[in-house]
Amino acid sequence: MNIEKTNAQMRKGVLDLCVLSIISDQEVYTSDILLFLKEAQLLVVEGTVYPLLTRLKNDGLLKYRWEESSAGPPRKYYSLTDQGKKTLASLRSKWKQLTDSVNQLLEPKKSSK
Repeated sequence: MNIEKTNAQMRKGVLDLCVLSIISDQEVYTSDILLFLKEAQLLVVEGTVYPLLTRLKNDGLLKYRWEESSAGPPRKYYSLTDQGKKTLASLRSKWKQLTDSVNQLLEPKKSSK
């Protein structure tokens, strides 16, 4: 078993949830998202985040606005749509159920003897 490959797949599987959660707290720029992910030790490259943001926007979960920047080109700031908020709430619930189930299986088994 390739542990690094499995670890990468687990991170990839929860990336939508993590990004939606980051954006739920405040309007954010892509570099803010990358910083939050890095601080949480979910290192992700820009090449992963940009397509994910585009997909979430196309799915109707995100909206964005452009803001002029004094240090370069305009910046795109993301926030959740109403559908994005509902989806995040549902994903958080599903995540809680999943982690509870997995944690139960990871605990030492009690003998039935």
